[in-house]
Amino acid sequence: MSQEKEIIVGGQAVIEGVMMRAPNSYAVAVRRQDGSIVSKSERLPKLADKYPILKTPVLRGSAVLIHSMMLGVKALNFSATVAFEDQEGEEAKPPPLEARSAASGALMTTAHVVESPRQVGRREAVNESSKSESSRAAGRAAGKAAGESGGAAATAAGSIAFALVFNILLFIALPLLLTNFLFIYFGWGSAPQIVTQLSTGQAAASGAHWYYEAWTWLQAYVMKPARPSFAFNMVDGVIRMIFFIIMIFGFSRLNDIKRIFEYHGAEHKTVFAWESGDELTVVNARRHPRQHPRCGTSFLMVVMLVSVALFSVVKFDALTLNLLARIALIPLIAGVSYEIIRAAGKRESGAIFKLMTLPGIWMQNLTTREPSDDQLEVAIYALKESLKLEPVVGA
Repeated sequence: MSQEKEIIVGGQAVIEGVMMRAPNSYAVAVRRQDGSIVSKSERLPKLADKYPILKTPVLRGSAVLIHSMMLGVKALNFSATVAFEDQEGEEAKPPPLEARSAASGALMTTAHVVESPRQVGRREAVNESSKSESSRAAGRAAGKAAGESGGAAATAAGSIAFALVFNILLFIALPLLLTNFLFIYFGWGSAPQIVTQLSTGQAAASGAHWYYEAWTWLQAYVMKPARPSFAFNMVDGVIRMIFFIIMIFGFSRLNDIKRIFEYHGAEHKTVFAWESGDELTVVNARRHPRQHPRCGTSFLMVVMLVSVALFSVVKFDALTLNLLARIALIPLIAGVSYEIIRAAGKRESGAIFKLMTLPGIWMQNLTTREPSDDQLEVAIYALKESLKLEPVVGA
């Protein structure tokens, strides 16, 4: 494999498009309703060169995860903007070509559009006065965009914070509480023996209010901690995995999400074509599988497996401390999982790594769908735009 093909690339599906990332750059391409492709590409800051500690195995995984989340939100915002502009165009009668050129001037300063020959002819027919008006409109829009850049950054940070809190509640706190309840209620493993007013019926006999009975029940079956064991964490991991599968299955039933899953498949096929050394064409990408071991879905499944092992080592008698420990271990779990996914993605990786990513491969039957040729074209275009900014490929 040539030096160019050794460049590790990845991506993410967005609204009617794909974001592709190379080591030093990224690009997002979106298909408009008129058939054209709008893309945006940028170089990425070399944080590892500035902070060499970020090259350390395990630690680099946490840094990559955070950076990927930021890029993902940025790419989604770009695709949502394009989709919103298309929706506005459908709701209102299209204005003259000159007005449309003025409105899109700011976008065209940072985005590249693939135009059909007919579109090129119409664009060249615009007179000098409309070009002047487009330039003035682009200047006004660019100024407005610069003034709102801080707001966009705040929005991205807010989206990431919300996602973190939501995932902590759904995949850490709730499974822990449910597992603790099951072990207390059924007396499994290291569950303490509970003797309360609720269990003896004294609360009901004494005429206690319903809220007192509820509080007693919570103290007995939820707040009383069962010391985590390997069996405890296995049940906790199974519950967490069930939540994840239910969430993915629910999303897969939505029409809009189905489209994103198709672009997800296009992204995987394109990455496979690049890693195989094939020329980046629709025909070559089409013949590759849509399940990839370095997918985020596989990463999440590996996270669940790694968490079972680490949570069995770090454990406390207090339920609150167990919850806090699990939150604190997220960076370490993410780092270890990243190294496993990275190793499994190599051709020479051992069977143990491939086995650990196998559940994620199966799960990708839900999170990916067979893409159309038009969707593959978008994914290929995004990867090519990203590679143009790479020092090796672009030299």
